[in-house]
Amino acid sequence: MQNVTAVAHRGDPYRVRENTIDSLRSALAQGADAVEVDVRLTKDGVPALLHDRTLKRLWEHERPLAALSADELRGLTGGGVPTLAEALAAAGGSRIMLDLPGTHEVRTARRIVDAVREAGAQDRVYYCADAHAMLAVRAADPSAEIALTWTTLAPPRPALLAAVRPRWLNYRFSLVDRGLAARVHRDGYLLSVWTPDTRRSMLRLIDVGVDAITTNRVDVLCALRDYAIES
Repeated sequence: MQNVTAVAHRGDPYRVRENTIDSLRSALAQGADAVEVDVRLTKDGVPALLHDRTLKRLWEHERPLAALSADELRGLTGGGVPTLAEALAAAGGSRIMLDLPGTHEVRTARRIVDAVREAGAQDRVYYCADAHAMLAVRAADPSAEIALTWTTLAPPRPALLAAVRPRWLNYRFSLVDRGLAARVHRDGYLLSVWTPDTRRSMLRLIDVGVDAITTNRVDVLCALRDYAIES
C-alpha cells in the first residue's frame, strides 16, 4: 500500500465545526498531512474561511459573507470564522489546500494569493477548484501549485491543461478507477480525490493508486495507512 497523502476536508468536521481554527488543529492532531479549507472574501476584501455563500448553515445568520466587513463577520460569529492569515499562522508549517468556491475573477484570486504571500506560506499552500477559479489563480500567481477539480470522466482539454498547468487532477472519488488513475499518471499528473469517508472506499482508492485522499474522517484514513505501513 502506497503512502497516500491524507488531506483533512475543512479540518475535522465530525468533531469540530468545519473551517475553524479548532477544526484545523484537530485535523493536524489526528495526523493529517494537509488540511483543505474554503476561502471567500469579505466585503472589504479580507480572505476568510467559509464554504457557503452565507453564514446560515454554520452560524445561523442569513447574511452573505460578501456583504459583511471583516469586523462585522467577527462580531456575528464571535471570531469563529478565521481569516486566512489566522488559519495559516495556526497551521504552522503544515500544508494547506485552499478551495476557492465562487472565485472566477483574477482580482479575487489575486487578493487570496497576496494573503498567502504576505504570510510567507507560498511553499506550503496549494489551490483547488474548478477551471474558472484555477485560471484566475494561474493568472495571479504563475508559480502556484494547483489541483484542478474535475467532475466528469471526459478528460480536461489539452488547451485547458496548458493554461492552468496543474500539478494535480482532483476528482470526485466515485469516478476514479484503475484505468482513470493510470491515465492521469501517464499524462504526468498526480491524482487526488474527494471525499470518501468509509474504510472500504479509502482502501479501494489506495489500491487503484491515488496519490492523495481528501476526507472528512482523516483519523480513519491515517489509521488505515499506519496499519498498512506497520504490517
